[in-house]
Amino acid sequence: MFRPLSIFIGTRYTRAKRRNRFVSFISMTSMIGLALGVLAMIVVLSVMNGFQREMSSRILGMVPHATIVGVNPIDDWQPVAAAALKNPEVTAAVPFTEMEGMLSHKGSMQPIQISGIDPAQEGKVSIVAQHIVQGRLDALKPGEFGVVIGEITARRFRLNVGDKLTLIVPEISTAPGGITPRMQRLNVVGVFKVGAELDGSMALIHLADAAQMQHWQPNQVQSLRLAVKDLYAAPKVSGDIATGLGAGYKADDWTHTQGSLFSAMKMEKTMIGLLLLMIVAVAAFNIIATLIMVVNDKGADIAILRTIGATPRQIMAIFMVQGTVIGVVGTLIGGVLGVIAALNVSELVGWLERVSGQHIFSSDVYFVSNLPSELQRGDVILICSAGFILSFLATVYPAWRAAKIEPAQALRYS
Repeated sequence: MFRPLSIFIGTRYTRAKRRNRFVSFISMTSMIGLALGVLAMIVVLSVMNGFQREMSSRILGMVPHATIVGVNPIDDWQPVAAAALKNPEVTAAVPFTEMEGMLSHKGSMQPIQISGIDPAQEGKVSIVAQHIVQGRLDALKPGEFGVVIGEITARRFRLNVGDKLTLIVPEISTAPGGITPRMQRLNVVGVFKVGAELDGSMALIHLADAAQMQHWQPNQVQSLRLAVKDLYAAPKVSGDIATGLGAGYKADDWTHTQGSLFSAMKMEKTMIGLLLLMIVAVAAFNIIATLIMVVNDKGADIAILRTIGATPRQIMAIFMVQGTVIGVVGTLIGGVLGVIAALNVSELVGWLERVSGQHIFSSDVYFVSNLPSELQRGDVILICSAGFILSFLATVYPAWRAAKIEPAQALRYS
Protein backbone atom coordinates (compact mmCIF):
# COMPACT_ATOMS: atom_id res chain seq x y z
CA MET A 1 0.00 0.00 0.00
CA PHE A 2 1.38 3.43 -1.00
CA ARG A 3 2.12 5.82 1.82
CA PRO A 4 3.77 9.25 1.61
CA LEU A 5 7.40 9.31 2.73
CA SER A 6 6.77 11.62 5.68
CA ILE A 7 3.96 9.43 7.08
CA PHE A 8 5.94 6.22 6.56
CA ILE A 9 9.09 7.47 8.31
CA GLY A 10 7.21 9.45 10.98
CA THR A 11 5.17 6.43 12.10
CA ARG A 12 8.29 4.24 11.89
CA TYR A 13 10.14 6.59 14.24
CA THR A 14 7.20 6.37 16.64
CA ARG A 15 7.28 2.56 16.70
CA ALA A 16 11.03 2.06 16.58
CA LYS A 17 13.12 1.35 19.67
CA ARG A 18 15.52 4.22 19.79
CA ARG A 19 19.13 4.02 20.84
CA ASN A 20 18.40 6.74 23.36
CA ARG A 21 16.17 5.10 25.97
CA PHE A 22 15.64 8.42 27.73
CA VAL A 23 13.98 9.83 24.61
CA SER A 24 11.64 6.84 24.54
CA PHE A 25 10.80 7.38 28.21
CA ILE A 26 10.01 11.08 27.69
CA SER A 27 7.85 10.20 24.69
CA MET A 28 5.90 7.70 26.77
CA THR A 29 5.44 10.16 29.65
CA SER A 30 4.17 12.78 27.18
CA MET A 31 1.57 10.32 25.95
CA ILE A 32 0.58 9.31 29.49
CA GLY A 33 0.43 12.94 30.62
CA LEU A 34 -1.85 13.87 27.75
CA ALA A 35 -4.08 10.87 28.46
CA LEU A 36 -4.33 11.76 32.17
CA GLY A 37 -5.13 15.38 31.35
CA VAL A 38 -7.93 14.44 28.98
CA LEU A 39 -9.24 11.83 31.44
CA ALA A 40 -9.28 14.35 34.30
CA MET A 41 -11.08 16.99 32.26
CA ILE A 42 -13.80 14.57 31.12
CA VAL A 43 -14.41 13.19 34.63
CA VAL A 44 -14.38 16.55 36.42
CA LEU A 45 -16.64 18.30 33.90
CA SER A 46 -19.02 15.32 33.93
CA VAL A 47 -19.24 15.51 37.73
CA MET A 48 -19.88 19.26 37.52
CA ASN A 49 -22.61 18.58 34.96
CA GLY A 50 -24.10 16.08 37.40
CA PHE A 51 -24.12 18.57 40.26
CA GLN A 52 -25.64 21.22 38.00
CA ARG A 53 -28.34 18.76 36.94
CA GLU A 54 -29.13 17.94 40.57
CA MET A 55 -29.25 21.63 41.49
CA SER A 56 -31.46 22.39 38.49
CA SER A 57 -33.88 19.56 39.19
CA ARG A 58 -34.17 20.41 42.88
CA ILE A 59 -34.14 24.20 42.90
CA LEU A 60 -36.08 24.68 39.67
CA GLY A 61 -38.40 21.91 40.78
CA MET A 62 -39.32 24.05 43.77
CA VAL A 63 -39.36 27.61 42.42
CA PRO A 64 -41.67 28.65 39.58
CA HIS A 65 -40.38 28.25 36.04
CA ALA A 66 -42.44 31.31 35.18
CA THR A 67 -45.36 33.27 36.61
CA ILE A 68 -48.10 35.43 35.15
CA VAL A 69 -48.69 38.10 37.77
CA GLY A 70 -51.81 40.21 37.92
CA VAL A 71 -51.43 43.94 38.49
CA ASN A 72 -54.44 43.47 40.79
CA PRO A 73 -55.49 40.25 42.53
CA ILE A 74 -56.86 37.78 39.98
CA ASP A 75 -60.52 37.03 40.70
CA ASP A 76 -60.96 34.12 38.29
CA TRP A 77 -57.72 32.34 37.50
CA GLN A 78 -59.17 29.48 35.41
CA PRO A 79 -59.55 31.51 32.16
CA VAL A 80 -56.02 32.85 32.59
CA ALA A 81 -54.75 29.29 33.06
CA ALA A 82 -56.64 28.15 29.97
CA ALA A 83 -55.06 30.95 27.94
CA ALA A 84 -51.58 30.00 29.21
CA LEU A 85 -52.10 26.32 28.41
CA LYS A 86 -52.77 27.19 24.77
CA ASN A 87 -49.03 27.80 24.46
CA PRO A 88 -47.48 24.43 23.47
CA GLU A 89 -44.46 25.04 25.72
CA VAL A 90 -46.61 25.22 28.88
CA THR A 91 -47.27 21.90 30.59
CA ALA A 92 -49.19 23.14 33.64
CA ALA A 93 -50.66 26.32 35.14
CA VAL A 94 -51.79 26.53 38.78
CA PRO A 95 -52.79 29.38 41.12
CA PHE A 96 -50.01 30.88 43.21
CA THR A 97 -49.52 33.66 45.76
CA GLU A 98 -46.19 34.81 47.14
CA MET A 99 -45.31 36.88 50.19
CA GLU A 100 -42.20 37.82 52.11
CA GLY A 101 -41.98 38.03 55.85
CA MET A 102 -40.23 36.90 59.01
CA LEU A 103 -40.64 33.73 61.02
CA SER A 104 -40.42 34.08 64.79
CA HIS A 105 -40.11 31.34 67.41
CA LYS A 106 -39.02 31.74 71.01
CA GLY A 107 -37.16 34.99 70.35
CA SER A 108 -35.37 33.78 67.20
CA MET A 109 -36.23 35.21 63.79
CA GLN A 110 -35.37 34.57 60.17
CA PRO A 111 -36.56 35.95 56.82
CA ILE A 112 -38.81 33.68 54.82
CA GLN A 113 -40.52 33.54 51.45
CA ILE A 114 -44.08 32.30 51.83
CA SER A 115 -45.74 30.56 48.88
CA GLY A 116 -49.49 30.18 48.90
CA ILE A 117 -50.35 26.98 47.04
CA ASP A 118 -53.20 24.62 46.29
CA PRO A 119 -51.94 21.27 47.68
CA ALA A 120 -54.15 19.32 45.26
CA GLN A 121 -52.51 20.91 42.21
CA GLU A 122 -48.99 21.64 43.45
CA GLY A 123 -47.70 18.31 42.14
CA LYS A 124 -48.20 19.54 38.55
CA VAL A 125 -45.52 22.23 38.91
CA SER A 126 -43.40 21.28 41.94
CA ILE A 127 -41.45 18.36 43.40
CA VAL A 128 -42.08 19.37 47.01
CA ALA A 129 -44.47 16.45 47.66
CA GLN A 130 -41.65 14.02 46.81
CA HIS A 131 -39.36 15.57 49.43
CA ILE A 132 -41.64 15.76 52.47
CA VAL A 133 -39.72 14.19 55.39
CA GLN A 134 -42.29 14.92 58.12
CA GLY A 135 -46.05 15.33 57.90
CA ARG A 136 -47.98 15.65 54.63
CA LEU A 137 -48.48 18.36 52.05
CA ASP A 138 -52.21 17.74 51.88
CA ALA A 139 -52.42 18.61 55.60
CA LEU A 140 -52.58 22.23 54.44
CA LYS A 141 -56.27 23.04 54.91
CA PRO A 142 -57.97 26.39 54.23
CA GLY A 143 -58.62 28.37 57.38
CA GLU A 144 -56.33 26.28 59.59
CA PHE A 145 -53.16 28.29 58.85
CA GLY A 146 -50.92 25.29 58.54
CA VAL A 147 -47.40 25.68 57.18
CA VAL A 148 -44.86 23.37 55.57
CA ILE A 149 -41.33 24.54 56.34
CA GLY A 150 -37.88 23.53 55.11
CA GLU A 151 -35.59 21.19 57.01
CA ILE A 152 -33.03 23.93 57.73
CA THR A 153 -35.74 26.16 59.23
CA ALA A 154 -37.06 23.27 61.30
CA ARG A 155 -33.57 22.47 62.58
CA ARG A 156 -32.76 26.13 63.30
CA PHE A 157 -35.93 26.61 65.38
CA ARG A 158 -36.00 22.99 66.63
CA LEU A 159 -39.50 22.48 65.29
CA ASN A 160 -41.47 19.33 64.58
CA VAL A 161 -44.91 18.66 63.15
CA GLY A 162 -47.51 20.07 65.56
CA ASP A 163 -45.35 22.95 66.83
CA LYS A 164 -46.37 26.55 66.36
CA LEU A 165 -44.51 29.62 65.20
CA THR A 166 -45.34 33.20 64.24
CA LEU A 167 -45.28 34.73 60.78
CA ILE A 168 -44.73 38.49 60.57
CA VAL A 169 -45.61 40.17 57.28
CA PRO A 170 -45.54 43.89 56.42
CA GLU A 171 -48.91 45.54 55.84
CA ILE A 172 -49.55 48.94 54.29
CA SER A 173 -51.53 51.15 56.66
CA THR A 174 -52.46 54.75 57.30
CA ALA A 175 -50.11 54.94 60.27
CA PRO A 176 -47.34 57.58 60.15
CA GLY A 177 -44.75 54.98 59.18
CA GLY A 178 -46.90 53.74 56.28
CA ILE A 179 -46.19 50.06 57.05
CA THR A 180 -47.15 48.07 60.11
CA PRO A 181 -46.28 44.45 60.89
CA ARG A 182 -49.05 41.88 60.92
CA MET A 183 -48.61 38.69 62.91
CA GLN A 184 -50.18 35.35 62.17
CA ARG A 185 -49.85 32.19 64.23
CA LEU A 186 -48.99 29.15 62.09
CA ASN A 187 -49.11 25.44 62.85
CA VAL A 188 -46.34 23.25 61.41
CA VAL A 189 -47.96 20.43 59.42
CA GLY A 190 -44.96 19.28 57.38
CA VAL A 191 -41.24 19.56 56.75
CA PHE A 192 -39.56 19.25 53.33
CA LYS A 193 -35.91 18.69 52.42
CA VAL A 194 -34.60 19.22 48.91
CA GLY A 195 -30.96 19.67 49.93
CA ALA A 196 -30.53 23.29 48.86
CA GLU A 197 -30.74 26.75 50.40
CA LEU A 198 -34.50 26.68 49.79
CA ASP A 199 -34.74 24.45 52.88
CA GLY A 200 -34.03 27.57 54.92
CA SER A 201 -35.72 30.29 52.90
CA MET A 202 -39.08 28.92 51.73
CA ALA A 203 -42.32 27.90 53.43
CA LEU A 204 -45.70 26.84 52.06
CA ILE A 205 -49.20 27.73 53.23
CA HIS A 206 -52.64 27.20 51.73
CA LEU A 207 -53.75 29.55 48.97
CA ALA A 208 -56.89 30.59 50.89
CA ASP A 209 -54.87 31.41 54.01
CA ALA A 210 -52.51 33.57 51.92
CA ALA A 211 -55.53 35.42 50.48
CA GLN A 212 -56.93 36.00 53.98
CA MET A 213 -53.60 37.40 55.19
CA GLN A 214 -53.63 39.80 52.20
CA HIS A 215 -57.26 40.80 52.97
CA TRP A 216 -58.42 39.34 49.67
CA GLN A 217 -61.39 37.17 48.85
CA PRO A 218 -60.74 33.42 49.37
CA ASN A 219 -60.80 32.77 45.60
CA GLN A 220 -58.40 35.60 44.71
CA VAL A 221 -54.78 34.82 43.83
CA GLN A 222 -51.73 36.90 43.05
CA SER A 223 -50.49 34.99 39.99
CA LEU A 224 -50.40 31.79 37.98
CA ARG A 225 -47.40 29.52 38.25
CA LEU A 226 -46.36 27.89 34.98
CA ALA A 227 -44.34 24.78 34.25
CA VAL A 228 -42.62 24.85 30.85
CA LYS A 229 -40.90 22.19 28.74
CA ASP A 230 -37.73 24.17 28.06
CA LEU A 231 -36.50 26.11 31.10
CA TYR A 232 -34.41 28.44 28.97
CA ALA A 233 -37.49 29.37 26.94
CA ALA A 234 -39.38 30.46 30.08
CA PRO A 235 -38.70 34.23 29.66
CA LYS A 236 -40.04 34.27 26.10
CA VAL A 237 -42.99 31.96 26.82
CA SER A 238 -44.17 33.90 29.86
CA GLY A 239 -43.63 37.23 28.10
CA ASP A 240 -45.73 36.13 25.11
CA ILE A 241 -48.54 34.92 27.38
CA ALA A 242 -48.58 38.14 29.44
CA THR A 243 -48.63 40.23 26.25
CA GLY A 244 -51.56 38.22 24.94
CA LEU A 245 -53.52 38.67 28.17
CA GLY A 246 -53.27 42.46 28.09
CA ALA A 247 -52.04 45.33 30.22
CA GLY A 248 -53.35 43.87 33.48
CA TYR A 249 -50.70 41.15 33.58
CA LYS A 250 -46.92 40.96 33.66
CA ALA A 251 -44.47 38.06 33.39
CA ASP A 252 -41.72 36.84 35.68
CA ASP A 253 -39.48 33.78 35.45
CA TRP A 254 -36.76 31.81 37.23
CA THR A 255 -33.89 33.76 35.62
CA HIS A 256 -34.76 36.75 37.82
CA THR A 257 -34.69 34.77 41.07
CA GLN A 258 -32.17 32.00 40.42
CA GLY A 259 -30.33 33.17 37.31
CA SER A 260 -27.28 34.43 39.21
CA LEU A 261 -26.79 31.01 40.83
CA PHE A 262 -26.79 29.16 37.52
CA SER A 263 -24.61 31.82 35.90
CA ALA A 264 -22.12 31.30 38.73
CA MET A 265 -22.18 27.52 38.21
CA LYS A 266 -21.61 27.97 34.49
CA MET A 267 -18.70 30.33 35.17
CA GLU A 268 -17.26 27.86 37.68
CA LYS A 269 -17.39 25.05 35.14
CA THR A 270 -15.67 27.25 32.54
CA MET A 271 -12.87 28.30 34.90
CA ILE A 272 -12.23 24.76 36.15
CA GLY A 273 -12.18 23.55 32.55
CA LEU A 274 -9.55 26.16 31.68
CA LEU A 275 -7.45 25.22 34.71
CA LEU A 276 -7.60 21.54 33.82
CA LEU A 277 -6.65 22.42 30.27
CA MET A 278 -3.28 23.45 31.71
CA ILE A 279 -2.61 19.75 32.39
CA VAL A 280 -3.06 19.03 28.69
CA ALA A 281 -0.87 22.03 27.84
CA VAL A 282 1.94 20.69 30.08
CA ALA A 283 1.74 17.34 28.28
CA ALA A 284 1.94 19.20 24.96
CA PHE A 285 5.11 20.96 26.15
CA ASN A 286 6.51 17.50 26.91
CA ILE A 287 5.88 16.62 23.26
CA ILE A 288 7.99 19.63 22.27
CA ALA A 289 10.85 18.43 24.50
CA THR A 290 10.50 14.89 23.17
CA LEU A 291 10.68 15.95 19.52
CA ILE A 292 13.63 18.28 20.11
CA MET A 293 15.59 15.35 21.59
CA VAL A 294 14.46 13.10 18.73
CA VAL A 295 15.67 15.67 16.21
CA ASN A 296 19.06 15.78 17.91
CA ASP A 297 19.13 11.97 18.03
CA LYS A 298 18.20 11.64 14.35
CA GLY A 299 20.52 14.32 12.95
CA ALA A 300 22.45 11.83 10.80
CA ASP A 301 19.23 10.27 9.48
CA ILE A 302 17.93 13.72 8.55
CA ALA A 303 21.17 14.50 6.70
CA ILE A 304 21.01 11.24 4.74
CA LEU A 305 17.37 11.86 3.81
CA ARG A 306 18.27 15.36 2.62
CA THR A 307 21.17 14.03 0.48
CA ILE A 308 18.93 11.50 -1.29
CA GLY A 309 16.41 14.16 -2.21
CA ALA A 310 14.06 14.73 0.73
CA THR A 311 12.86 18.34 0.87
CA PRO A 312 12.78 20.47 4.04
CA ARG A 313 8.98 20.30 3.85
CA GLN A 314 9.11 16.48 3.93
CA ILE A 315 11.56 16.51 6.86
CA MET A 316 9.28 18.86 8.75
CA ALA A 317 6.27 16.65 7.99
CA ILE A 318 8.08 13.55 9.32
CA PHE A 319 8.45 14.98 12.80
CA MET A 320 5.02 16.59 12.76
CA VAL A 321 3.59 13.16 12.00
CA GLN A 322 5.56 11.62 14.86
CA GLY A 323 4.43 14.23 17.40
CA THR A 324 0.85 14.13 16.16
CA VAL A 325 0.77 10.34 16.56
CA ILE A 326 1.88 10.73 20.18
CA GLY A 327 -0.83 13.35 20.74
CA VAL A 328 -3.59 11.43 18.98
CA VAL A 329 -2.85 8.16 20.79
CA GLY A 330 -2.63 9.91 24.16
CA THR A 331 -5.85 11.86 23.56
CA LEU A 332 -7.76 8.78 22.39
CA ILE A 333 -6.61 6.70 25.37
CA GLY A 334 -7.53 9.52 27.75
CA GLY A 335 -10.87 10.04 26.01
CA VAL A 336 -11.85 6.36 26.20
CA LEU A 337 -10.76 6.01 29.83
CA GLY A 338 -12.43 9.33 30.71
CA VAL A 339 -15.76 8.25 29.23
CA ILE A 340 -15.60 4.92 31.07
CA ALA A 341 -14.68 6.65 34.35
CA ALA A 342 -17.39 9.32 33.97
CA LEU A 343 -20.06 6.68 33.35
CA ASN A 344 -18.99 4.68 36.42
CA VAL A 345 -17.80 7.36 38.85
CA SER A 346 -20.77 6.85 41.21
CA GLU A 347 -20.05 3.13 41.45
CA LEU A 348 -16.34 3.86 41.97
CA VAL A 349 -17.06 6.24 44.86
CA GLY A 350 -19.47 3.68 46.34
CA TRP A 351 -16.75 1.02 46.17
CA LEU A 352 -14.27 3.37 47.88
CA GLU A 353 -16.82 4.04 50.64
CA ARG A 354 -17.32 0.30 51.18
CA VAL A 355 -13.60 -0.40 51.23
CA SER A 356 -12.69 2.51 53.50
CA GLY A 357 -15.80 2.35 55.66
CA GLN A 358 -16.16 6.14 55.39
CA HIS A 359 -18.98 8.10 53.79
CA ILE A 360 -17.40 10.46 51.27
CA PHE A 361 -20.72 12.11 50.48
CA SER A 362 -22.86 12.10 53.59
CA SER A 363 -26.43 13.32 53.12
CA ASP A 364 -26.09 15.16 56.43
CA VAL A 365 -23.39 17.41 54.96
CA TYR A 366 -24.04 17.48 51.20
CA PHE A 367 -27.34 17.77 49.38
CA VAL A 368 -26.56 14.50 47.55
CA SER A 369 -25.60 11.14 49.02
CA ASN A 370 -23.64 10.00 45.96
CA LEU A 371 -21.40 11.59 43.34
CA PRO A 372 -23.59 12.57 40.38
CA SER A 373 -22.17 12.48 36.87
CA GLU A 374 -23.60 13.48 33.52
CA LEU A 375 -21.45 12.80 30.48
CA GLN A 376 -22.14 15.27 27.67
CA ARG A 377 -21.06 14.56 24.12
CA GLY A 378 -20.17 18.20 23.52
CA ASP A 379 -17.71 18.21 26.43
CA VAL A 380 -15.96 15.06 25.18
CA ILE A 381 -15.66 16.44 21.64
CA LEU A 382 -14.37 19.80 22.91
CA ILE A 383 -11.79 18.22 25.24
CA CYS A 384 -10.49 15.74 22.66
CA SER A 385 -10.34 18.48 20.03
CA ALA A 386 -8.30 20.64 22.41
CA GLY A 387 -5.94 17.70 22.98
CA PHE A 388 -5.52 17.13 19.24
CA ILE A 389 -4.92 20.81 18.50
CA LEU A 390 -2.42 21.36 21.32
CA SER A 391 -0.46 18.22 20.45
CA PHE A 392 -0.36 19.25 16.78
CA LEU A 393 0.80 22.79 17.57
CA ALA A 394 3.50 21.34 19.83
CA THR A 395 5.11 19.65 16.80
CA VAL A 396 5.60 22.80 14.73
CA TYR A 397 8.74 24.25 16.32
CA PRO A 398 10.76 20.96 16.64
CA ALA A 399 9.79 19.97 13.09
CA TRP A 400 10.85 23.40 11.83
CA ARG A 401 14.22 22.98 13.55
CA ALA A 402 14.64 19.57 11.90
CA ALA A 403 13.92 21.08 8.49
CA LYS A 404 16.67 23.69 9.04
CA ILE A 405 19.45 21.11 9.66
CA GLU A 406 22.23 21.32 7.09
CA PRO A 407 23.23 17.82 5.82
CA ALA A 408 26.99 18.47 5.63
CA GLN A 409 27.21 19.87 9.13
CA ALA A 410 25.07 17.08 10.59
CA LEU A 411 27.19 14.35 8.96
CA ARG A 412 30.38 16.07 10.04
CA TYR A 413 29.55 15.84 13.74
CA SER A 414 27.67 12.51 13.66
